[in-house]
Amino acid sequence: MAKQFRFPDVGEGITEGEVVRWLVKEGDEIKADQALAEIETDKAVVEMPSPYAGTVLKLHFGEKDLVKVGQVLVTIGEKGEALPESVPESTVRTETRPAAATPAAAGPAGAEVLATPKVRALAKELGLDLRTFAGTGPGGRITEDDVRAAGEAAKRPAVKVKAKYDLFGTLERIPLRGIRRTTAKKMRQSLDHAAHVTHCDEADAARLAARRETMKAEAEARGVKLTYLPYIVKALVEALKLHPTLNATLDEDEGEIVVKKYYNIGIAVDVPDGLVVPVVKMADEKSVLEIAAEIQALAHAARERTLDLADLKGGTFSITNVGVIGGDAATPIINYPEVAILATMRIAGRARVENGAVVVKTTLPLCLSFDHRVVDGAEAARFTKDLIRFLESPEGL
Repeated sequence: MAKQFRFPDVGEGITEGEVVRWLVKEGDEIKADQALAEIETDKAVVEMPSPYAGTVLKLHFGEKDLVKVGQVLVTIGEKGEALPESVPESTVRTETRPAAATPAAAGPAGAEVLATPKVRALAKELGLDLRTFAGTGPGGRITEDDVRAAGEAAKRPAVKVKAKYDLFGTLERIPLRGIRRTTAKKMRQSLDHAAHVTHCDEADAARLAARRETMKAEAEARGVKLTYLPYIVKALVEALKLHPTLNATLDEDEGEIVVKKYYNIGIAVDVPDGLVVPVVKMADEKSVLEIAAEIQALAHAARERTLDLADLKGGTFSITNVGVIGGDAATPIINYPEVAILATMRIAGRARVENGAVVVKTTLPLCLSFDHRVVDGAEAARFTKDLIRFLESPEGL
């Protein structure tokens, strides 16, 4: 007997996913627990295993389609078995829906409508004007079937034709899918739930640059590319210990600030489809080189789309390293429900005044966005000053 495999509730508040790639095709013989498809959720791309063995009778969605929790992904049964009538078809296909059938062309204006009283009553019940179409019966008579067909056609949604041009030229329409769609939802959620403020300052990065140079050979011997980011993570953890409300969430239902006594630092990674934030767990217990190796592995997994859901959970504070691309300032959006995020900018030589003279100093601009409901501006400034103090003494990290 055919079985329906419905997209399961995988937790974490996930309500839908996108079919990235089918790993089977209709007619394939499969085993229980065999991977059927790669599904992209709000968190990661996961392989969806089959709970049944048998033959794939039907794939109910195409690649790039959105599937909601509870909708049938696959029907599995015996080879040659007919599909049960109860299996619902996808209602969220992405391809263009064919135009609904339309009734026969209307007769000339003012022509007599040929229809029985019963047909006229049915048309009135369905809200149809018999003068708008011609019948298929003898002599153009409108039949009951004509009216019912017109009623069904009227129920079908009209095909929406998307413009390929506007007044100024050609348009390209890119579906909002996958990581980009998830990012859009998360950013909107953050702006709706937090009072964003950004505080900017900068650190003297000369000693940090020198410290990195002295440790590069040791890192390379371990197969690790040493960047500034591991030092920033270590300095950040030390500053968070002094300012615990920045390592927290706000429980709006209970009216409580929930301070986290552990330090899981999210690292924003730029991938082709958008942005993901894998998490370095227990960063306070790891060395600079251990953090460097972990960031390297997480970034690689993010770009290869092989991150585990666990890699994306549990963050208490996030860093977005804008400086790897360039720039002197930014206003990052908080990775809700966290209450703060740090944007690190480009380390470079900048003209600064020191003892009344203009000198070139190697500096690291820092931009801290925080939720003003939890953290006041003065506290954010003190936190940033302490962060700078640790960054300017990297030998102790």
